[in-house]
Amino acid sequence: MRLIDLTKLVTAVSELARNTVVYGGGGYMDWAVIEKDHRPGVRLTFRDEGPGIPDLKLAMTDGWTSGGGLGLGLTGAKRLVDEFELDTEPGKGTRVTITRWA
Repeated sequence: MRLIDLTKLVTAVSELARNTVVYGGGGYMDWAVIEKDHRPGVRLTFRDEGPGIPDLKLAMTDGWTSGGGLGLGLTGAKRLVDEFELDTEPGKGTRVTITRWA
């Protein structure tokens, strides 16, 4: 993986880890080295049991923030990776899975 790709991955991981702690009250990160069509990659899943995201559409709008940040955490992380999945339910927590291929 090139340095720029690693930088993008580390930035996305940092944003999602921060969200897990700040908004989810803490949680877990699982990771795996994966392969698809002889192409290596890494998949990381962040999960918490926090309040969940009440309005996912709004949360995925650039510039919107529920805190004091720039409003680029989720949308910025999504742009930095190859695959992005978000599953959330109010009162049940949030799970974000990202994949970056080499």
